[in-house]
Amino acid sequence: MLKPGCKDEYKKRHDEIWPELAELIRSTGVSDYSIFLDESTNTLFAVQKQGGEKSSQDIGNNPVVRKWWAYMADLMETHPDNSPVCVPLEEVFYLA
Repeated sequence: MLKPGCKDEYKKRHDEIWPELAELIRSTGVSDYSIFLDESTNTLFAVQKQGGEKSSQDIGNNPVVRKWWAYMADLMETHPDNSPVCVPLEEVFYLA
């Protein structure tokens, strides 16, 4: 969940994603990673293609990820360890 009024800064920081973080995410087999914002609720929704056994959610103990979480914590709802608050969603339709 994005904090009110933080859309532009959130987008700016992601437009300038650290190369080491982007490479780390790619190294898990993730590609075509997009984050969408529902402005009526400030809900963030991420979609990523996974080519391996891992996803970006599996690298939370990496120091680069921890540093990114701390960098982003002022813009979004987080847990005490600065990890983003996430809500698991159930897939109800898929068309290949």
